[in-house]
Amino acid sequence: MQRQRWPGIRRRAAPAQSRVHAPVSRADDRPDLASSASSTLSSDHAVCLWIPLFPLRCEEWRRPELAGLPTALLSPTDTRRIWQVSPLARRVGVRAGTTVSQAIGLCPSLTVIEPDPVRYDETFTQLLLALERVSPVIEPTELGRVFIGVDGLERLHGDPIQQMRVVTNTFGRTAVIDVARLGWARGKFLSWVAATRAKPGVPLVVHDPEAAVFLGKQRVAVLPVSTNTHRRLRQLGIATLADVARLPEPALVSQFGREGRRAWRLATGREVEPVTGRERPEPIVAGLDFPMPAADRLLLAHAIDKLVERALRHPRRTGWRVQTARLHATLEHGSSWTATVILKDPSADRERIVAPLQARLESTPPGGAVEHLVLAFTAFAPGTGELQLFARDADSAARAGRRRALHDAAREIKTRFEQSRLFHIVEVQPWSRIPERRYALIDFEP
Repeated sequence: MQRQRWPGIRRRAAPAQSRVHAPVSRADDRPDLASSASSTLSSDHAVCLWIPLFPLRCEEWRRPELAGLPTALLSPTDTRRIWQVSPLARRVGVRAGTTVSQAIGLCPSLTVIEPDPVRYDETFTQLLLALERVSPVIEPTELGRVFIGVDGLERLHGDPIQQMRVVTNTFGRTAVIDVARLGWARGKFLSWVAATRAKPGVPLVVHDPEAAVFLGKQRVAVLPVSTNTHRRLRQLGIATLADVARLPEPALVSQFGREGRRAWRLATGREVEPVTGRERPEPIVAGLDFPMPAADRLLLAHAIDKLVERALRHPRRTGWRVQTARLHATLEHGSSWTATVILKDPSADRERIVAPLQARLESTPPGGAVEHLVLAFTAFAPGTGELQLFARDADSAARAGRRRALHDAAREIKTRFEQSRLFHIVEVQPWSRIPERRYALIDFEP
């Protein structure tokens, strides 16, 4: 059968790291962790499909009677706090992050819903599978937001409005159409901003000649930077992207480091990030049904230990270390619970995989008794460590290990404090007579 070719879609060579981590089908039954193709599809022009409050929308689609009521969804990690709030509840003052008692005090008629993260993941996966019938270049970023590469689709579907009509027609006459917002533009950032300004059912197109004027009117809140950077921009009186674009790039770099450079390039339209087709690894899954619903932590921890041991014995895992492990639990009253662990150092050791999973169980336990527990290994790394692959002697291996440890420590510091506390000195204007202008402190980011 002849393979279908999509016009206008570029095929980019995968980076070296992707080629190292992407296995192929072999006789030794190693896992098919990514597609066997040695290249990745990409597209400059993008359609951003955004469904605000996607988990809450999933509950409304399951129970249509909730659509006209003030509702709030509990946090999957802390059931004492609110995660998402419907527009009706927001009008009376209920906000995400407030406690349940505070929310009910503000809105006595509030309907509080227990989260079902497994269902949200499954619903979003079905949405992505439907979109793959429109374009082979699909890049999800979070629940309810996905970018669709559309380079070359004008030959199949026509202008941007027709392309977005094809996207909406993919779902038929479902509730998705009533809440989805679509934006078409060059690059992911501009299409995302267009989607946030579009109305449900009315897509917004931003052509290249209009991009600078359109971006200049947007608030700095649309920039993908940290909360601390947003706060500092407001304190400096920088309200719109036009204000950011008027500043010299070195000034933003000296104040905000790498985030400042990226903010300036996005605000001026200098940075156009293409949509990159996603890789869908084939996970290794192990499940367990409890004869009676189990709520005892020790019993659940023992079950996790046995599931990890069973998954590690799977023949497709041979020769590969586990990078990401995910737990799914079906609870007694129909809700669900999920926990994901990403190992800093991929491992095939049972104890090193079990320990962070059990720690997640203790910190964010399920909200009820567990009927069915599933463990999935979703990302892998080659069985041979990078130090053994690239280090020619013991000294170079030690240096590589120290560099990796330094990078890991820098990432942990930034995650904990929401900003980089490590800096390095770079030359900015070495010819200047003013010493303060010659060098700048830049955030150290691995």
